[in-house]
Amino acid sequence: MTRASIALAVALALIVCCAEALPCTNFLITRGASSDGSTMISYAADSHELYGELVCRPARKHPPGAMRPIYDWDTGKYLGEIPEVAETYAVVGNMNEHQVSVGETTFTGREELTNPEGRIDYGSLMFVALERARTARQAVEIMGELAEKYTFYSEGESFSISDPREVWIMEMVGKGKGGKGAAWVARRIPDGYISAHANQARIRRFPLRDSRNCLYSKDVIAFARQKGYFNGKDSEFSFADAYAPMTWKALRICEARVWAMFRRAAPSLKLSSDYIMGVEGAAPLPLWIKPDRKLGVWDVMELMRDHFEGTELDLHQGVGAGPFELPYRWRPLYWELDGVQYTNERATSTQQTGFSFVAQARSALPDPIGGVFWFGVDDTNSTVYIPMYCGIQSAPSAYAVGTADFETFSWDSAFWVFNWVSNWAYTRYRDMIPIIRREQRQLEGSFLADQPEVERAALDLYRRAPALAREYLTRYSHRQAERTVTRWRRLGQELFVKFLDGNVRDEHGKITHPPYPEHWYRRIVRERPEMYRIRRLPGEPEEKKPGQAGQAEPKKDEPKKEPPAPDKPAEPAPRR
Repeated sequence: MTRASIALAVALALIVCCAEALPCTNFLITRGASSDGSTMISYAADSHELYGELVCRPARKHPPGAMRPIYDWDTGKYLGEIPEVAETYAVVGNMNEHQVSVGETTFTGREELTNPEGRIDYGSLMFVALERARTARQAVEIMGELAEKYTFYSEGESFSISDPREVWIMEMVGKGKGGKGAAWVARRIPDGYISAHANQARIRRFPLRDSRNCLYSKDVIAFARQKGYFNGKDSEFSFADAYAPMTWKALRICEARVWAMFRRAAPSLKLSSDYIMGVEGAAPLPLWIKPDRKLGVWDVMELMRDHFEGTELDLHQGVGAGPFELPYRWRPLYWELDGVQYTNERATSTQQTGFSFVAQARSALPDPIGGVFWFGVDDTNSTVYIPMYCGIQSAPSAYAVGTADFETFSWDSAFWVFNWVSNWAYTRYRDMIPIIRREQRQLEGSFLADQPEVERAALDLYRRAPALAREYLTRYSHRQAERTVTRWRRLGQELFVKFLDGNVRDEHGKITHPPYPEHWYRRIVRERPEMYRIRRLPGEPEEKKPGQAGQAEPKKDEPKKEPPAPDKPAEPAPRR
């Protein structure tokens, strides 16, 4: 193993690592639940120490006996090596050249099951599978076999795995120090349905004799019995209940994000919040639901931008939102006051997102054209998802490996430009986010509107030579990335000028001083009712209200009186 290969592996580890234990959110959409017959999975990689960038790995051929080093994707720790296969597939982000995509969320589960002696972690499983799998089912099988053979190193993990025809959810735990292998189960989402996971195991009971729709490790139940986690009939076994027992935090911080997505996609179900609020006896959320209508790419993007709007958990409300309804809460997530523990809400959209994506796969088109990796950096609510086709040959420079520096700002980095704009918006969110969202919709709308024409042109080229289509799509994705980052730099400048020093510059360029919202003034007065009240000293004349000093201003619907001409004295008002 060369020094260069070690450096590359460590760099890739730092790209995907998530420092917090409960950071990510995934949504899963089957082709029967999508408006265009595509499958989709989404993923937000949320970490305060994650630099968002797009990694493109080319297809490679390896000589007999070649080995692949394995580094833990959270820490960069060297875990060992596994045999390399003769040929690996090209990968763009989290989608390979066959339109197979993988996402994840970590659930802590039973801490004693983490195995420091394991040789393969969750991140390595994901990307080894992407380099080797032609279908989602094959990716499930590869991940299961690798974890069993080389021993799973990480905490509990949920995976989203898709190809143009199928979408799977897979969950896995290790076997603790001294244990070998892994315990896991995977279920195919029924066509026409959608699912989600957010840092909590969600597979409960599963069919034991339906290999078309369910795969699992041979000892997944036996190991739970051995550890004392389960003692019922095999048919009653629940993976989630055995390996990741529910807690109040898991309900409120994790399952709440699933509930938010389900209630928006299927309002007709009228899903109560009782379960996520910990109400005793409330029924758990189902593993999957049927949406009220079929979802498009933009619908899934919008689901990723959720802050519990319109619910009792709405982050725009409350003192934590400040005067300008900021739907984010700075960490720590949990806090204590006077010996009592509290939590902030944890929504799907959060400020510390490094990158996120919506992976769209379609069987009606050749792989390089059918697979679109819609990629964005930073906060999902203010990012712009750019179409990165799985057939592209390189990442756009503003998003590419090599620009990564989490400590040094760069105008050439999409990550830093988007963070600059969003962090400025956090200071006056209610006023700035509509402007950002307008620009976001224009860009994403243009990408979606142009998609059919772009793909027709790519298909014509593909029929002549697949390489021509890949070159065309590479140039297209690069242009959209450059266009977006250029526009975002300019948008940041415009917002900085418009909202400088708490002022607001109107459409004519005039500086105005809008007040805080009335609800914020009321909160201030309730808190200290006499502190800010203006009083008059004894004998002090009454001060005229603003706008009434001197001559009163004319009413809005009355024409302003012109002052008298300088060479003609004003006529006295008639006596009454």
